[in-house]
Amino acid sequence: MQPNTLLDALLDEAGMSNAGLAARVNQAGRARGLSLRYEHTAVARWLKGQRPRGQVPDLICEVLAVRLNRALTLSDIGLGVGGEWGTGSGSPLSGFVERATALWRSDEQQRRHVIEAPAVTGTPAVMPVWEWENPPEDADVSRSGQTRVSMADIRMLRAARAHYELMYRRAGGIATRARIVGFLNSETAPLLRGAYSDALGRQLHRATGGLVAVAGICAYDSDAHGLAQRYFHQGLRLAKASGDRGLGAYVIALLVNQSLFLAEHRQAVAFAEAALRAAGGQITPALAADLYVMQAKAYANLGDRVSALRCIRRAELEVERIQPGYEPDETGYVQPGLVNVQAAEALLSLGDLKAAREQATAAVGTPAHDRGRVHRLAMLCQIELRQGEPDRAAEAAVEMTERARGMESQRLRDRLREVREQLAASGSSHAEKAAGLIDESLRVPL
Repeated sequence: MQPNTLLDALLDEAGMSNAGLAARVNQAGRARGLSLRYEHTAVARWLKGQRPRGQVPDLICEVLAVRLNRALTLSDIGLGVGGEWGTGSGSPLSGFVERATALWRSDEQQRRHVIEAPAVTGTPAVMPVWEWENPPEDADVSRSGQTRVSMADIRMLRAARAHYELMYRRAGGIATRARIVGFLNSETAPLLRGAYSDALGRQLHRATGGLVAVAGICAYDSDAHGLAQRYFHQGLRLAKASGDRGLGAYVIALLVNQSLFLAEHRQAVAFAEAALRAAGGQITPALAADLYVMQAKAYANLGDRVSALRCIRRAELEVERIQPGYEPDETGYVQPGLVNVQAAEALLSLGDLKAAREQATAAVGTPAHDRGRVHRLAMLCQIELRQGEPDRAAEAAVEMTERARGMESQRLRDRLREVREQLAASGSSHAEKAAGLIDESLRVPL
């Protein structure tokens, strides 16, 4: 069950409260001979994703259509047959645009039923990946609208993606999310609803897909997993409209990473396979390396040592093929040492401390931005503690804590807490001091 952001947006446009909608639905029902007694609490459940029974969806359409002075369908109010990829009242893509922009609006307004929604599992989680991979394709993405889109607008969206990605790396997803969501609402939504040719439209959807992916990363970093997942699903739909399979594979890599965090290890393996299979020649060595090494982590957690080691080797081979200047902007996160630290995590899960230590040391020995370095130091610290070297682990923990200062990230906090507990349990005075330093950092609320 996913929040109904379309209905939420229409209520806002109509200037109607939950209680107001309930009263008008009751009144419209009486005109049809129905005895309805809905209150604002029922509308709140509808906004959270519950589907009203019987004729009530039609009554909601009727009430809102009168208030807004235009015809509305069940898809327009988020109660059609389709889900996030539903067709809406126009073409499949135009219906998607309305759903996407409604979600951005709800996120900017901090609607709790949207931000706190859990990630979906099973078929709803898999279908967006399946629909991205399989026909039909978008034959024509052109659109008529009031705002004429130009290449200058596309360049602005690309620059914005780079800007917010850098902000995320420096300040964390919690601090960045409000900024990027505000940009999506104020700048991106009018462009998607504007006028553009098929060729320009594909570039517009590609640039928007890159932005939406960063918004999803920020939501994930803020612990809003259902919201992050919906952004990633949007990114897949935008990638399909753009015709860029490489962008779609990048978005799937983000879903693989989230699946690993949520312990959906078999799903992580399947998603990575889908990206590698469907993107084909459009997948770059950097992205392939990341997908293979995340597969290794999933296999390691499933206890499949042979498959995990095979994927680590595939990732290492792909790293050797990376050519700077030939990768898209989105794969810039695959920096030297990234595969090493991911491989170290997989090997640690397999219990191979010696090999994990070698990979983690190699990762720490290569340059990285502060966020990436925090994760690398955390991994090295955990391995050193497992090997009975708490004093050396304390040194890594101190640098890790200093590097994390100023970042508002739930994921980094998770790493700090995990390391802090292991340091405190080691019995080393140096480790206890490092744990105290982490405690001071964690006292500052996000």
